[in-house]
Amino acid sequence: MKFYYTYIMLCADNSYYIGITNNLEKRIEQHNEGINRRSYTFKRRPVTLKWNIQFTNPEEAIKN
Repeated sequence: MKFYYTYIMLCADNSYYIGITNNLEKRIEQHNEGINRRSYTFKRRPVTLKWNIQFTNPEEAIKN
């Protein structure tokens, strides 16, 4: 069974970022590595996971 996560991260500038993913650990690493220069979190690293919830349906993860 595949899982999907809605997550909230605290950025270094004390702002928050909300996202969804199907691989939470990898996604947090990507945010902190700065893979995408145009992403919201790129200039706000490091980021820290503050909350997450797991779903089996991606539409439910998006709604929450």
